[in-house]
Amino acid sequence: MSNLSSTTDATFETDVINSSTPVVVDFWATWCAPCKAMVPHLEKAQDEHGDALKIVKLNVEENPNIATRFKVLKLPTLLVFKDGQKVDQMIGNPGPRKLREFCAKQL
Repeated sequence: MSNLSSTTDATFETDVINSSTPVVVDFWATWCAPCKAMVPHLEKAQDEHGDALKIVKLNVEENPNIATRFKVLKLPTLLVFKDGQKVDQMIGNPGPRKLREFCAKQL
């Protein structure tokens, strides 16, 4: 069972925009193999940072509005939000080390 939360078009404002901690949003789809490959590394990053960083997943097939709003055109895409604003992004699967470094720099 994954330790990552999910967000949706309906809950995005509460889960991400109104969060008091930085949030990494993982835009993914069920057919995206690189998206699936990133999950264990995102889970490890979430474990390492605990409550200081929130990592949430957003399935773009089920929740297209937020992906459209932030112009997510390629998967996987990670967007980082702090104080309700998008502040960073990563497109593609960079591998475990760079992915964990990307998450760590968001603190």
